[in-house]
Amino acid sequence: MSIGQAFAAELEHEAATTRRCLERIPEDKLGWKPHEKSMTMGELAAHIANMTNWANFTMNQDVFDLNPTDGPAFQSPKVDSIPELLTYFDKGVADAKASMLAAEDARWMTNWSLANAGKTLMTFPRVTVMRSFVMNHIVHHRGQLSVYLRQCDIPVPSIYGPSADEGQMA
Repeated sequence: MSIGQAFAAELEHEAATTRRCLERIPEDKLGWKPHEKSMTMGELAAHIANMTNWANFTMNQDVFDLNPTDGPAFQSPKVDSIPELLTYFDKGVADAKASMLAAEDARWMTNWSLANAGKTLMTFPRVTVMRSFVMNHIVHHRGQLSVYLRQCDIPVPSIYGPSADEGQMA
């Protein structure tokens, strides 16, 4: 099994769980947030959905500049509806899997950098970026979203085991 095949299988598994969380968000709660310093539920959901695109940036670019001096700054997507969010997420997952599967194992070991206005913020092998900055990042924010759901009394789906709302594995 190649590195890309392993990551694509993991992404597929995590994406199914993440999608179940995203599907639960009521549109009237997109503007809700638990604290003034927190993202709204819609912003958090859009950030989670957008993280799949970071797999493409990681595999298809050597450097991703958040604020390039010769072009527009990176903008997180804004979603206005749950169907729009799910469509964006599903496309991102499909594109991420394609990027992962297309990469030879040697590519995974080459460096990738994140920059801001031309200044390098971090450089790691792609395999490390995919694990920490993409996959773990999605899981981290999905955990936040599950707390948002709980605080809004929205049933939390089974994630790695039964939830208090769903007594069985999904």
